[in-house]
Amino acid sequence: MSDTTIPSRRPSVRSLPLAGPLRLARPSDMWLKPATSVVVATAIPNLVLFSVDRLDLVMYTMAGSLCALYGHNLPYARRARTVVGVVLGMLAGLAVSLVTASLTDSVAVLIAVGALLAAGQKLLCDATRIGPPGPVIFSFVSSASLFAPQRLGQVPGHLALTLGAGAVSWLVTVAGPALIRREGPERQATARALNAAAAYAAEPGHRTRRATVAAVHAAWQTLLAAGRPTPVRRALERLVVHAEATLSAGAPVAAGGAGGPAAGTGSPATDPAAGTVSPATDPAAGTGSVAADPALLRAWAVRTRGRGPVPTPPAAPGTAAELFGIDAERAVLRPAAAGAARRALLRRLGPGSPLLPVAARTLVGCALAGSLSAAAGVGRPYWAIVTAASLYQANVTLSWNRTLQRTLGNLLGVLVFAAVLPVTRTGPPALIGCCLFFSFAAEALITRNYWLGSVAVTPMALLVLEYAGSHPAGELIGDRVLDTVIGAGVGFLAAVLVTNRRAAGRVESALAAAELARLHAVQTLAAPRSTRAALDAARHRLTGSLVELREADDAAAGEWWQRALPQEEVLAAEQAGHRTLAATATRQGLIAPAPENGAV
Repeated sequence: MSDTTIPSRRPSVRSLPLAGPLRLARPSDMWLKPATSVVVATAIPNLVLFSVDRLDLVMYTMAGSLCALYGHNLPYARRARTVVGVVLGMLAGLAVSLVTASLTDSVAVLIAVGALLAAGQKLLCDATRIGPPGPVIFSFVSSASLFAPQRLGQVPGHLALTLGAGAVSWLVTVAGPALIRREGPERQATARALNAAAAYAAEPGHRTRRATVAAVHAAWQTLLAAGRPTPVRRALERLVVHAEATLSAGAPVAAGGAGGPAAGTGSPATDPAAGTVSPATDPAAGTGSVAADPALLRAWAVRTRGRGPVPTPPAAPGTAAELFGIDAERAVLRPAAAGAARRALLRRLGPGSPLLPVAARTLVGCALAGSLSAAAGVGRPYWAIVTAASLYQANVTLSWNRTLQRTLGNLLGVLVFAAVLPVTRTGPPALIGCCLFFSFAAEALITRNYWLGSVAVTPMALLVLEYAGSHPAGELIGDRVLDTVIGAGVGFLAAVLVTNRRAAGRVESALAAAELARLHAVQTLAAPRSTRAALDAARHRLTGSLVELREADDAAAGEWWQRALPQEEVLAAEQAGHRTLAATATRQGLIAPAPENGAV
């Protein structure tokens, strides 16, 4: 470990960035899939309703159509279950909203129910780690439905429309892509791991190593969850082995494996944070530096992401044994996976969870934003609730970033809505076409920056109201601007005032879990008869614990009003964990051992 002392940080009131959150990033490598899925899933029910002259019911089918935005990063077997869960969750939130709207006209009650729903949706989405777009879609549908005219007898029919559109979303998101490209998600995850390994090989350092550990871990998780091995999946596993070997080759390893730096000791000269790369023998060919060649790794990534054959790299010395271990691990994990996932979910929902303060922020912020908006004269203040709900990220700093992005995007989006409104009122086909265009544009732009996507989301959300009948343009625009300002301002204030002192506790728990995982890996390495499956399981457990530690530390680093963070211990745990990962790779023959003198 490095001899540089890094003092523990004590986040309190931090300076908040202004320009950084608004910078554009490169688009996601898979933005086209959710964009086209939501367009198809929306177009089918919209055209059916248009053919029977009932476009006033689009709000209910839209709730099911928006489910097509979820699960695109998951293998198809898991995606099928996830999208079913999303549809059922959407149906449950909508049912509560419609029944409440049919039973009361009290704005205070409607706001309270909307805030409770938003908090519950935030908690469940974070606990299940469902991924983007997260809880904001659920909050938008349930909050808007609370303020829509409703009779109790209409509720079953409206829910049936949502369920039917949700079934279309499932077919578009799962069945269609699975028939066209069976291993698409696995290929995407493998390509990301190869690109991350290429970045680490080109620029070794602690940042690129962390990114590569996370990408390789995600690739293995995807492949292990994809189902039985196929020839394509087996080829993808070989590529992930090469990406992992490139990562491991960059961490110094003593010849003694678990007995040296892998056990947590080292020197400044072997500090992986310093970016030193071991000139280990090439795992791809055994003599050269193929696996550490960034250009070749990127070329493999491009071919893997494409539709052609998966590239076949040269056989690494330990690849066959590694794949045998993966098969053994898959056989062990499959029966226990459901129980482990259920226990992890209960821990995230239970007392002491660091997710509970963020849910409390959502509850308080949404309730205050809706109440203030109603007091300001907005008749249906659901957009203030949605705006506040959309702000809450892992910590205060990230919530501030989202506040800036949401405010700018909504205000620009209102201008876009004002420009296209006359066109949409020329007839139903124009209205349907504009809504589909903005649905596609939102997904195309939002991965570059949230504010850019919001420029398209805002007019789309306002145009949905037009299906039920025209509203005064000035009233729509004025209410939306007021709701945006109130929701953003009050929402961020709640993020500052409702503290999350459990964030530091999550770091401490993650530190303990990482140390236990590292010790387990060291013990497995030291055992003379450790099986290949045991080594693989220990390595994957350690990798997952390091990813969780990095996520916990990043979340706590941007939080306010908490005790000091053990930053030096986090860095030491990451360094020791990386050395142990390299030791397991050496033991399994994925990389050559470092010289006996420990030189790097």
